[in-house]
Amino acid sequence: MPEKVLNLGEIVIDPAGLALFLAGLAVLLLFVLVTMVWRHGSERNRESMDQMMRSHAHDAEMAELKGRLRTLADIVVTRQSEVTRSIHERLDGVSHQLGQNLDSNSRQTNNSLTQLQQRLAVIDAAQRNITELSNKVVTLQDILNNKQSRGAYGQGRMEAIIQDGLPRNAYTFQATLSNGKRPDCLVHLPDNPAAIVIDAKFPLEGFEAFRVAKTEADNKIASQKIRQDIGRHIEDISAKYLLPGETQDTAIMFIPSEAIYADLHEYFPDLIQKAYRARIVVASPNMLMLAVQTMQAIMKDVKMREAAGLIQREVTNLMDDVNRLRDRVNKLQSHFGQANKDIDQILISSDKITSRGRKIETLDFDREAEKILKVRNEADQKGPQKLEDQPKLLAGE
Repeated sequence: MPEKVLNLGEIVIDPAGLALFLAGLAVLLLFVLVTMVWRHGSERNRESMDQMMRSHAHDAEMAELKGRLRTLADIVVTRQSEVTRSIHERLDGVSHQLGQNLDSNSRQTNNSLTQLQQRLAVIDAAQRNITELSNKVVTLQDILNNKQSRGAYGQGRMEAIIQDGLPRNAYTFQATLSNGKRPDCLVHLPDNPAAIVIDAKFPLEGFEAFRVAKTEADNKIASQKIRQDIGRHIEDISAKYLLPGETQDTAIMFIPSEAIYADLHEYFPDLIQKAYRARIVVASPNMLMLAVQTMQAIMKDVKMREAAGLIQREVTNLMDDVNRLRDRVNKLQSHFGQANKDIDQILISSDKITSRGRKIETLDFDREAEKILKVRNEADQKGPQKLEDQPKLLAGE
């Protein structure tokens, strides 16, 4: 059969080749399809196998996980019990420690409260003392504002110092001098008719104004008043109380305040120099106390000198008594010596008597007779012996 050839323009198609091509294409498609089917089935099988393997692995993992979880649960339970026990123990320790701390804090709190109450009581007492002191300070201020009361206050302080430091016969308050003036105190020195004058009427108005002055003008006015008052007071003491032969040539001007005494030395040295030139000693309470102690020492020294003769006589009498006591002790010692000697003689006689008694007890007469004959022969050879010596010869003396 002649082959039919299709001519499609420039392309020539052989029907047999085309059939062969189509058959090959069909076989290729079938192979591809089978391959795809097989691959699909293999992939599905592999997926199934993988899924099964994964399922078994998952079950194994789940079983292992369950075992681990069970072990972990046991460990957790054990740890939880240990932690619970430890927590309970620590809670018990903390509770015990807390109880002790609470007891200690309670005791400390009670002690602190007790001490606080005591301190509050002390503070209350101090507050009452301060209140009383403030009232007394107000009273003192009222006294110092009054000139007469202020003079009485200075007089009182001076009298207290004098009375505490000197004997009663060593001073006189408000004594009258030959010129009719009356000083606040006269101190009598031993072996000296001239007394020491102490004046306590110190002017304080200017110092009060000087203390409260706020401006320079007020300070100047107060300073001028102080110089006038104290200068006049120094002149009055020198004119009234320095009497030759009756009082000492030096008087004491008493200032009843240490603060005023310090201010006087610090701000008004010219007044101090003026007082020294007028033979006036400015004395504060401490300085007056020192002067009184010096006077007391002088008085004691004078009394010691007055009593020196009496003391010497008493010492002489004491030495005589000691010598007589020594003589009597020596006599007593000689008596004791004689008594000891007599006792020794008595003991010798007692020993002899004891010895003779033993001889009589043992009947040792032969030796005694021989001894007596020997003594008598010796006596005859020596000559006649005194009667009182024969017992001694017989005794072998």
